Amino acid sequence: MKQILILLSLFLVLTTAHAQLTLSLKDATLGSGSYLRPEMPSQLKWKDNEHYVMVKKNTLVEVDIKTDKQTDLLSLAELNTALTAKEIKETKAFPAFTFIGESQIWFYASDKLVILNLKDKSVSSIDHVKEAGNEDFNIETNTIAYTLKNNLYISSNQGNEQITNDSNPHIINGTSVHRNEFGISKGTFWSPSGNQLAFYHMDETMVGDYPLVDFMAREAELNNVKYPMAGMTSHEVKLGIYNRSSKQLVYMKTGEPKDHYLTNISWSPDEKSIFIAELNCAQNHLKLNQYDASSGNLIETVLEEKDEKYVEPSHPILFSKADPSKFYFQSNRDGFNHVYSCSLNNGQLTQITNGDWEVTELLGFDKDEKQLFFEATKESPIERHVYLINVQSGKTSRLTEKSGTHSGILSPDKKNLIDYWTSTSVPGIVDLIAIKDGHTKTIYEAPNTLKDYQLGENSVFTIKAADNTTDLYCRMIKPSNFDPTKKYPVIVYVYGGPHAQLVNKTWHNDARWWQYYMAEKGYIAFTVDSRGSTNRGKAFENAIHRQLGVVETADQMKGIEYLKSLPFIDTDRIGVHGWSYGGFMTLNLMLKQPETFKVGVAGGPVVDWSMYEVMYGERYMDTPEENPEGYKNSNMLNYADKLQGKLMLIHGVQDQTVVMQHSIQFLKKCIDLNKQVDFFVYPTHEHNVRGNDRLHLMEKITNYFLENL
Repeated sequence: MKQILILLSLFLVLTTAHAQLTLSLKDATLGSGSYLRPEMPSQLKWKDNEHYVMVKKNTLVEVDIKTDKQTDLLSLAELNTALTAKEIKETKAFPAFTFIGESQIWFYASDKLVILNLKDKSVSSIDHVKEAGNEDFNIETNTIAYTLKNNLYISSNQGNEQITNDSNPHIINGTSVHRNEFGISKGTFWSPSGNQLAFYHMDETMVGDYPLVDFMAREAELNNVKYPMAGMTSHEVKLGIYNRSSKQLVYMKTGEPKDHYLTNISWSPDEKSIFIAELNCAQNHLKLNQYDASSGNLIETVLEEKDEKYVEPSHPILFSKADPSKFYFQSNRDGFNHVYSCSLNNGQLTQITNGDWEVTELLGFDKDEKQLFFEATKESPIERHVYLINVQSGKTSRLTEKSGTHSGILSPDKKNLIDYWTSTSVPGIVDLIAIKDGHTKTIYEAPNTLKDYQLGENSVFTIKAADNTTDLYCRMIKPSNFDPTKKYPVIVYVYGGPHAQLVNKTWHNDARWWQYYMAEKGYIAFTVDSRGSTNRGKAFENAIHRQLGVVETADQMKGIEYLKSLPFIDTDRIGVHGWSYGGFMTLNLMLKQPETFKVGVAGGPVVDWSMYEVMYGERYMDTPEENPEGYKNSNMLNYADKLQGKLMLIHGVQDQTVVMQHSIQFLKKCIDLNKQVDFFVYPTHEHNVRGNDRLHLMEKITNYFLENL
């Protein structure tokens, strides 16, 4: 009996010790994206209607959805044997691949595009230049479009073909344009058959040089980039079309002014015309224009959209497969992002989805296009679910049941759905859902990599915005040994700007693990998504128009008001940290509310919006000439004299998003005012600090709060 008690005591001691693991700074910084990241199936996708595939232990595995039988299709060893037989260098890990039909896959290896037959393991390849970039493979013709320096090429088994021949390095072909705004992520667009290639042609010669300096060489080297700021001359973009059969190259006659924005490129099913969503420089008037692909002539303006603030096209139109004279498009013209159809014959518009919620992703239609599958925020702004809507009746069904954030992949016949989802306490689950009857079975569940770590309570709740009407979502993390009788300092993690949402119903409510780390150091970690952030509708986001930093700061202060109402908050020790727009907001809070915030760390902060790039800057602020008062009120140089607390600025020397000029001018202003401020730079990094150096960054930030808060 005594031995049993001793063993039981030892077991309890070991169990207790095992449960008391705490996150190290390395765990919180690097572990979240690597060794502590919950493992999910790699490259899970549909092979056909009855089978899906995934990569397990460097082997491509096929799974039968009815029997769950798993069959190995291709191991890494078999793949490398097939590659070396064609004198292609081996790969150390199973490459990212795409199916061609049901029996072939394609992927990049060495300097070749490889096509592999899964049945006989045979390999064919297409050469492309080692220095090539922006590769765009067309499955229909086994052809690659790519760029080399600033020109566009096409490569196939018949050889290489040069499409453009611009000698000026500031005239660039085949790349993304407009600084990746407006949903633009690429610069080439194959026609459906692959016989024609549309591409962006960007002329930056009229844009002034902006100097970046590489200090790592023995003699510092100058690197000039093109960075048009708000109110300045921007680059000019054209859309070219190359016909592979006729060898003809034509440019669409998109007219004046030449520096307007060409976005959301789409081909017609018959390849006779191409559609461009053209946005004026003021970004408040959109025209969807149809052009003749052979002549470049404007055929007609299909539809228009205007807004007193701004229009932001982000999704190309999608043509109907059942009726080539009809297409689908997304718009927030009614206040929320929804799906519409449009007839080319008579211009008739029909709204398909409707409600005070946002469609966040289109997944596709069934065979007859009677039903549309999509992801949306219908249940809650902080959740995502997959839905099915009858296009005619509008009847909507929710396909995903569990509360959380879901993302779906439809089978080719649209009868089954692979559902990736996560929630507050769910690291990751993959379910297989039968569309017809909703039958659901779990095919994978990720392990909880933090189950043995001591973490503080993570809660999500709402408060009212400064308008006393709108709900704002907040997240609070307390120390694991929280004592309600004690007073705790607070670190507010902030962003507050467009295209970001920090509080979501994902694993740990989307918290940065650094917030857990700081909670264990004795802080309350707090975040609020103020007006200006995304996925809450047009009015919620564009409330900040022409007055950046005003509405967001008022909403953040409602969060502070809530914190101050809590008995366990030390109201004399409140700090704030954010990056980019969050860096701008950190300065806003430190300078406009100096009596509230004791310590701030602003990373890559926008200081003066007149020094930010033209596309983003003018969308939210108009030009400095049109909105001088707004630019004045959002310029942090005008508030530097209010600084009272401890403030650190951090900036990447090679930052091409928020150039370091922002921080340098703020430092000079502080020197002129005899205001002490701390500054740290990362010499080789751009807008954020990534890789192993991020651990150094987070140690720097952590120590600043530990020493001063």
